[in-house]
Amino acid sequence: MAEQIPFGAATVEFVNNPEPRVPFVLLLDTSGSMQGPPIEALNSGLMQCRDELLADALAAKRVELAVVTFGGSVNVVTEFTTAEQFSPQSLIADGDTPMGGAILKGIEMLAQRKQTYKGHGIAYYRPWIFLITDGAPTDQWHEAARRIKDGELKKAFLFFSVGVDDADQGVLKQLSSQREPLKLKGLRFRDLFQWVSSSLTRTSHSRSDEQVKLENPATPAGWAEIPAGN
Repeated sequence: MAEQIPFGAATVEFVNNPEPRVPFVLLLDTSGSMQGPPIEALNSGLMQCRDELLADALAAKRVELAVVTFGGSVNVVTEFTTAEQFSPQSLIADGDTPMGGAILKGIEMLAQRKQTYKGHGIAYYRPWIFLITDGAPTDQWHEAARRIKDGELKKAFLFFSVGVDDADQGVLKQLSSQREPLKLKGLRFRDLFQWVSSSLTRTSHSRSDEQVKLENPATPAGWAEIPAGN
């Protein structure tokens, strides 16, 4: 006898929206050093990302976002939800920078979500994990680096990292060994999230086995730059 999937919120969700999913995990530094203009710009960027995804009917149904913050502790702010249902919370900056724990939490959430998709017969694109930080980890991060490298090699996800202000680019380089870490120009979070929403929208319109070519954000007019020495 075939395994019976229990009827619940996930079942209703996928019955109402059986579209393939583009899973996207945001790992956001909300430590004390992000207070003031940086956290305000980050909050504004999140709202813009939501609005731009909603402007595309297919992306609104296919892109699923999860938000994990790390400021003093690791917090799951938003479980996986489609852009249609995504309502960004206003983030507050405080505490130290448990980046390693946040990365491991994001990878764990992603693995669980993929199992949920499989259990309900929902196709999915290669997931994204997107890290934004302005500092250095205050916890152990080497296991996170190993898990990122393993996940990238197995094509389990794509990992991106963006440093803000005085972020430790040396650590980001070791975390993102398969993809060059970037540095945000000033506080151009709105431009960053415009690039994110555009990239996710294009992905949602592609085939699930297709690798979408992303625009280079590190052009002279782009929102990012390659840190010196990388």
